[in-house]
Amino acid sequence: MTGYTQTDTRSESVTLPARPEALRLKPSETAVIVVDMQNAYASAGGYVDIAGFDVAGAAGAVAKTKIVLDAARAAGVTVIFFQNGWDKDYVEAGTPGSPNWHKSNALKTMRARPELAGTLLAKGTWDYAIVDELKPRPGDIVIAKTRYSGFFNTNIDSVLRARGIRNLVFTGVATNVCVESSLRDAFHLEYFGVVLEDATHHLGPDFIQQASLYNIEKFFGWVSTVADFCGAIGQVPPTSST
Repeated sequence: MTGYTQTDTRSESVTLPARPEALRLKPSETAVIVVDMQNAYASAGGYVDIAGFDVAGAAGAVAKTKIVLDAARAAGVTVIFFQNGWDKDYVEAGTPGSPNWHKSNALKTMRARPELAGTLLAKGTWDYAIVDELKPRPGDIVIAKTRYSGFFNTNIDSVLRARGIRNLVFTGVATNVCVESSLRDAFHLEYFGVVLEDATHHLGPDFIQQASLYNIEKFFGWVSTVADFCGAIGQVPPTSST
């Protein structure tokens, strides 16, 4: 009988080119976090489009994220989706006693246009759903959130720590809101956060994107690109047996 040994190549480190300096990552200790890639934020006719923000750039971020996910899954990197929204009655969104009630553009839009009530970011609706191009696959993890940060009132921290994950690679919408908020909270919980600048899209003028990337690079994490991530993670050899 021939002996069989399986080698977990996910434990081998790779170097990710990034700003302000390169990072050493182990695939087994890394997760790709896809932030709010939902119809609400990335599709024509979604909440962001209805609210008057430009969603044209989101298509490019979706396409780039798909490339990232294919590379991550091939290397055995954990894939996690954040999905933002609330119950159909918006109890989770808060009352006027919550800042979220005042600042959420989805809630403000529905108050201004009552005919939209129950259609924007309500669980079970098209608006809430993750875009078809990025539908989660078996083995991916989906975590619902009710505020900008995916670390607020969710189980993401325990999900990551149970898997020994220390490095988070972010893609998604919006760079200046939910992506940056989640990466900031991750920083304070001792995670190494990297945003892939060309796999994100912002809400507002273009300078907002650059401001968020500057903030992340200088104070809260690292900035890299899809090509650099795929090039680094592609160095991981396939699982082998002898």
